[in-house]
Amino acid sequence: MIGDRLRSRWRVAVVIAVALVLVPAGCGEDDDAAKTEAPKPQSSAGKWKTWVLESGSELRVPPPPKPGSGAEETDRRRLKDARAKGTQEEEQVARSYTRAPVVEPWIEQNIQLVASKPKDVPASSRSYSNTAVAMYDAVVAASHWQRAYKRKPPPGDSLVPRSSEFSYPSEHAAIAGAASRVLAYLYPDYPKARLEERAEDASNALVAAGAVYPSDVEAGLELGRRVGDRVVAHAKKDGAETIRWDGKRPRGPEHWEPPPGSTGKPNRPEAGRWKTWISDPVSRFLPKPPPKYGSKEFVANAREVMRTKEQLTPEQKRLADFWEGMEGTALPQGIWNRVLIEYVRDKKQSVPEQARTFALFNVALADAGGAIWYAKYQTGWWDPRPINAIRDLGLDKRWKSYLDPTPLFPAYPSGTSGYSGAAGEMLTHLFPDDAEMWRSRAREAGMSRFWGGVHWKIDVTAGLDVGRNVARGVVEHAKNDGAEEP
Repeated sequence: MIGDRLRSRWRVAVVIAVALVLVPAGCGEDDDAAKTEAPKPQSSAGKWKTWVLESGSELRVPPPPKPGSGAEETDRRRLKDARAKGTQEEEQVARSYTRAPVVEPWIEQNIQLVASKPKDVPASSRSYSNTAVAMYDAVVAASHWQRAYKRKPPPGDSLVPRSSEFSYPSEHAAIAGAASRVLAYLYPDYPKARLEERAEDASNALVAAGAVYPSDVEAGLELGRRVGDRVVAHAKKDGAETIRWDGKRPRGPEHWEPPPGSTGKPNRPEAGRWKTWISDPVSRFLPKPPPKYGSKEFVANAREVMRTKEQLTPEQKRLADFWEGMEGTALPQGIWNRVLIEYVRDKKQSVPEQARTFALFNVALADAGGAIWYAKYQTGWWDPRPINAIRDLGLDKRWKSYLDPTPLFPAYPSGTSGYSGAAGEMLTHLFPDDAEMWRSRAREAGMSRFWGGVHWKIDVTAGLDVGRNVARGVVEHAKNDGAEEP
C-alpha cells in the first residue's frame, strides 16, 4: 500500500520535474501551439539500426487495400462512419497519443506499473528499457513499410497532427501494439486485456480523428504486437527470470546489513549478472574499492555525512526529496523519464526521433544499472550504509538520515548516481546545446543521495563515473545507428 506521504511526494516530484527542465529551455504563450504542431517527417527512419529486430524490413507487412478495389471502398466507408460517430472523448484520446513525445502515454503506463509494485530498482530499469526499445523498433519497422507502400493518409482535415506523409502501417498504432504487448509480459498481474484494449482504443481514436484509415491502424497494431513478441523473447534470455541469488552474503559491521529496525532482504543481488543491452561484461566498469571499514578515511566520510545533515540548505532538502524514489514512486529512472518527457515536448523531433531518444536513454540507464549492481554485490564489497556504520562506529548510536527509510541494498556505488551519470551523458550527446544543464542535473541527482544521508560522497562520485562510462558506449552505438548520418 502506498502511504499518503509517498503519494504526495511523488506528485510534488512531477511538478518539480517540469520546473527543472522548462526554465532553462524557456516557456511562453506559444507552448500549446508547439505541442500540437505536426512533427517533421523522417524519410530515413526505416533504415535505422534496430535493437532486437534484424532490420526494419524483417517482419513483413502485407500491402494495403489496392486502389479502386472493393477492400479500399470498404476502408473508406469505415473511415467515414468512424468520423461521423466520433466523440469528443475520442478526439482527446487521439490528441494524447499524437502529441510529442508520442511514447509518453506508454512511458506513463510503465511508471504507474512500477509504482504499484514493491521497490525493485533493477527490474524497473529493465522494464523501462524493454518498453522503450519495443516502441523504437516498431516505429522503424512501420517507417520501412510506409516508404515501401507509400500510401497517402485520408484526404481532408485531421483533428490531430499527421506525423508522416504516408499512413500505412500507422506508426502510432505500432507503438501501442508493441508497448502493450511488452508491458503485459513484464507485469503479468496486470490484466493483459486492459492493455490491449487501451492500444485498440488509441488506434481507433486516430481513425475517428481522420488521421488514418482503419486498415492503417490494424496493420500497425499487428506489426507492433509482433515486434513486442520479439522483444519479449529477447527479454526472456537476459537472465532476469533464471538467475537467482543463493541467499549468502558477508556479515559484520564492515558489510551491508538491513537498516536498524528492518529485516528486509537486499534488492536483487543477482541483477549484476543479467545480460545488458550492449555493455557486457559490466565488470570492465568497476570503480576502485571503497574505503576499508573503520579506516581513517572511512571515519572521516562518516563524520562528513553527519556534519552535512546538520547544515542542509532548503535547496539540498528539496533535491533530496525530489530524487528519493522510494516505494510507490516511479523510482529514479522513472523520474528521469518524466524530466525528459517535459524537455522533449517542444523540440519538434519526428516520431522516429522521439522513439529513438527514449530507447537510447533507457538502454543507457539499464546498462548503467547493471554495472552498478555488479559493483555493489558481485565484488563482495557489500558496503554498509551510513545509518548502520555511524551507529556501529559509536559516533552516534541514534543517528538517522534526512531521508528515511534507507534503501535495501549496499551503498557503494550509488545507484541513483549511476543512472544519473548515464542520463546526463546520453542527453548531452542527444541535445548538445543543453549539455551544461544535463551534466548539472546529473550531479544534483547524485549529490541528492549524499544530502539525504543514505550514501557516502564517494558513492556518488563513483556512481556518476560508472554511469558516464557506460553511457559513452551507448553514445557510440547512437553514432552508428544511421540516424545521425548527414
